[in-house]
Parts: sequence; structure tokens; C-alpha cells
Amino acid sequence: MFRMPLRRIAAAATMLLLAACAAEHPPAPGPAAPPAEAPAPVLRLAPARFSDLPGWTSDHHAAALPALARSCQRLVAGEPGRPVGPDGLAGRVADWTLICAAAAQVAPGDAAARHFFETRFRPWRAFDGEQPEGLFTGYYEPLLAGARSRGGRFAVPLLRRPPDLVEVDLGQFRPALRGQRIAGRIEGGRLRPYADRAQIEGGALAGRGLELLWVDDPVDAFFLQIQGSGRVRLADGTVVRVGYDGQNGHAYVPIGRLLAERGEIPREEVSMPSIRRWLAAHPAEGRRLMHENPSYVFFRELKGDGPLGAQGVPLTPGRSLAVDPSFVAYGVPVWLDAEDPLSTQARVRRLMVAQDTGGAIRGPVRGDVFWGFGKEASERAGLMKSRGGYWLLLPRDVQPPQAR
Repeated sequence: MFRMPLRRIAAAATMLLLAACAAEHPPAPGPAAPPAEAPAPVLRLAPARFSDLPGWTSDHHAAALPALARSCQRLVAGEPGRPVGPDGLAGRVADWTLICAAAAQVAPGDAAARHFFETRFRPWRAFDGEQPEGLFTGYYEPLLAGARSRGGRFAVPLLRRPPDLVEVDLGQFRPALRGQRIAGRIEGGRLRPYADRAQIEGGALAGRGLELLWVDDPVDAFFLQIQGSGRVRLADGTVVRVGYDGQNGHAYVPIGRLLAERGEIPREEVSMPSIRRWLAAHPAEGRRLMHENPSYVFFRELKGDGPLGAQGVPLTPGRSLAVDPSFVAYGVPVWLDAEDPLSTQARVRRLMVAQDTGGAIRGPVRGDVFWGFGKEASERAGLMKSRGGYWLLLPRDVQPPQAR
């Protein structure tokens, strides 16, 4: 799945403020120093005990077992010696075979589930270099109104993946580029950039039969692309589930950041609801603003359970976490401790499973909580910009190369 929720607004504003200070107080004359490069993100893991995990004994551990069971279907589908995760972070397939078998036999109830996790896993505190905290956001499954064919108010298309769209995993060509991807189209034997959002919405792909569904609101369609999956209710009451099926290769530009930079919304108030209000109040400017995000997502119709995460398994509301797979292995249980978006007095402390990713999920300590479907899920996802950290639960006998 591909979601790029509204990210790092406060951090971006801080960088702008620092830039302004530098302009007001230039350095003394002298030889120009080369610009300092930010250190490359590095995952470091420190051994911990379950008693170190804040709130561990208060969670409903049994609620995480279905998510783990779904991941197990993928984790054990390989040769026993195959590494699990980047650099064998989570051991090898053989390390998970008995764990996954035992997970299927856990007795009902939180006590049994907690005992299972405590006896089969060991927690490791994750650090980005020396920093134990990062940004945690949320996403959800929105509901749109739509139709199978264009007509009346249903004039905004959700497009299928174009046959000529080519996606490239750069890490297969250069190890240093692991985790980086590009997309485009082949022209004259070379990979060229694909049409951007403005071009696509201007008709660049018209006449190719790519229309999957038609919806009634361009803003809803825009945010559906950010979430990466959703549901569309048709006039007869039928609900169609759609999911991510490719992206045009252009970098995602968060419009919330643009609104903050331009003084349209105070940076501390930027959220999905505040952005929606601004777009509703400025329809013409809003269309131009959305075009400043050149990224465009294509969809396919999903059958059965969903939505599907990048691991290829259905996501579990409140228990599935999107991570950066260049640092964290899919299927690994994760203990999250982050600020609650709905209360300054509470924390989100729960056992989750790494099952998804997104274009804006970058870094060793970075996550996106899948909140599910409905009003509360929308509210939590739209407001979540939380500081927090996590612990990876790895098989007890695994010594990860990132350990310190």
C-alpha cells in the first residue's frame, strides 16, 4: 500500500526558522566551508526486558495475534536459511517456523498471548543513531461515494495502473540504494518520467480505458491516494474496496507543509481536517495546490479481506504498523509507545506488527498506525503527528547485526 499522510510539519517549520536566523546573522568573512551533510540514518538496537516496555502488562495482547498469524503465512514461505529483513535483522525463516506454529496454538485470552510473546521473543529498543524517538502518524480506510460509469456528479476518475508504467527497485542494482524506488515509462530504450498529477488530471491518460470508478469529490479522491486504500459506496448500496496498485514515480509533496510555509494555516494547526477546511474554502486555489503534489496513485479493485499492506496480507485495525522496510522486517512484532493524538494525557501503547510501508515512511524510528475504517479511525489518523519510540520483538535466539 502507498500512503503519504501529512508529515513532519513542525520539523519543516523549524528548519525554515533556522534558515531565517542564518540569514540575519551571517558568519564572519573567511573561507567558505563546505555544507555539512546530515548523517545517514542508522538503525541501532539495544537489548531490553519486557519490564522496560511502558504499559506492557496493560495491553490486550491477544488482539495482536491475528495480525501476527497473517504475517506468519509470508514469513515461513521460503527456504529455512533465507534471511528475514534487511541484513537478516530478524534472523532466518527457520527462526520463525516454530514461533508461527506456536502462535496458532495459543489459548484464548490475553494472559496466554502475553506468555507466548514473553517466552518466544526478546525486545530490542530501536534507535536512529543515538535518538530513540521519531515521528508516528496514522492512516485509515476512507469511504467515498461513486459509480461504475461517469455521470451526473460522479465525474472524478479513480484510475487503474497504466500498462506502460515501469517501477524499479534501485536496491537491486546498487546496494547503497536499498529501499529506494523510481517509476516511469520506457521511451527509446530509456526510462523517462511519467506524467505528473497535473498532466494526468488534465487528460494525459484519457482515452485509454483506465477508469476503475468515478467519484463525486476531487478532494476525497486526493486524500484516498494519500491513504492508499479505501471503500467506494455505489448508488445501489454496494461497497467496492480499492487498493494501491502503483504510483507515477514523482516525489510526494505534502500540501500541509506548503500551507504552513505560506502562512495559510499555523503550523501547529496543520492536520487533515484543517487542510480539508482550507480546500473547501478555496476551491480554485485548492485545485492548484493539489497539483503541486505531482505524485499520483493508481488503484485496483480488491476482493475479500483488506486493505492489503505491502507485506501482501490484510491489515488489522489498530495492530498493523507501516514501517521503513529498509530498516525493519515485515512481520516483526513491535511495541509502540507514542503520544495519543486525541489526548495530551494518554499514550498509544500497544503491540503491533510491521506489515506495511508508505512513500513518506523513512527512517529507523518511523511509523504509521493503521486505525481502520470509520469516524474514529478518520479522526485519529487525521490528527496523529506523535513523537514516540518502539521496541522490536525478535526471536529469542536471534542476535541482530544492528545490536550495540
